[in-house]
Amino acid sequence: MTPFSLDRLRRRPDLETTELVAVDAADRLLLDTAADRLRRPGDVATINDAYGALTLGAAHFSGRSDIRVFQDGVVNERALALNAADQGLHSAYRPLPLGAELLDGVSTVLLRLPRSLDELDEIAWTIAAHARPDVVIVAAGRVKHMSVSMNAVLGRHFGDVTAGLARQKARVLTASDPLPVGGSSFPRSARHDVGLARPLELLAYGATFGGPALDPGTRLLLPHLRRLPEPTAGASGTADVVDLGCGNGAIAAFVALAHPDLRILATDQSASATASAAATAAANGVADRITVSRDDALSALPDASVGVIILNPPFHSGSTVHAGVAHRLFDACARVLAPGGELITVWNSHLRYRPALERIIGATRQLDRSPRFTVTASTRR
Repeated sequence: MTPFSLDRLRRRPDLETTELVAVDAADRLLLDTAADRLRRPGDVATINDAYGALTLGAAHFSGRSDIRVFQDGVVNERALALNAADQGLHSAYRPLPLGAELLDGVSTVLLRLPRSLDELDEIAWTIAAHARPDVVIVAAGRVKHMSVSMNAVLGRHFGDVTAGLARQKARVLTASDPLPVGGSSFPRSARHDVGLARPLELLAYGATFGGPALDPGTRLLLPHLRRLPEPTAGASGTADVVDLGCGNGAIAAFVALAHPDLRILATDQSASATASAAATAAANGVADRITVSRDDALSALPDASVGVIILNPPFHSGSTVHAGVAHRLFDACARVLAPGGELITVWNSHLRYRPALERIIGATRQLDRSPRFTVTASTRR
């Protein structure tokens, strides 16, 4: 077998382009910093490993075959599995949810720092609540995405937080001495007046984009969801409407409240988002008509099986702005929509997605526009 190399890791099934990498300077610095700890006795967990660098690097350099792993994104789980198979390390780790089973008895946590302080807060609380009293977190990020606020967030849950020297524009934070914790502050909630009989209540866990807020693009979109095309009988038999990239569940819950006769599938690749959408559905009394699924780009749905898809597409791949993220989801919608089915989309106007929607889906008309956002409906040809 070819010797192990971090340089052989790939991003698939996520986007693969020359400007997007599977391993960066923060991954390498984190592994170098944690090398001595990885050779000591004690269980190890990795959190937010993007494509397997931390998990497979730790397994290879330490000889471990019992690493516990949490990745919020299902696309990251799949990329890790593919890279592990390529490197002959498929049995070196075990994927687990963020919680007690991931962290019970763990003495070393390798963490890629998230950009969201709420996400970091939830992760740090979970480690302090469930890991060993002598646990040490070795966390790394790119300097341009780090802030002193991260030290303060870690300091809420750990008595000792230190920052290492920067290397190749990456830096490591080390946290130890977990403090006593109370109950979790997640999910967080907020209520929003969206013109329904009562406020829409949104709940969100730490890694859910935007938290429990109602982003302005979604707010522009919602009035246009009061009237939807007649349901198309789908081969999947699971839903009349799909909320793709459901986030905190705002769109799915609104549609369920506005259309008591419709069944909705809320799907997102993020574990945090799907947990948030499920909590939002329950809080609004519509959990019986919303099915929540963690999936990447509708991969679990058959071709031509859905009549209506609603999408507020992301425009980041990790921390990089990239139009390919939305185009990949448009391709998925084209596959899953039944002929004559409709994709209703809201997007940042400067991204100019309409030509892509026309090409990939079909005839596209503008429903609304603000200085920042455009709402369109595209009919599957």
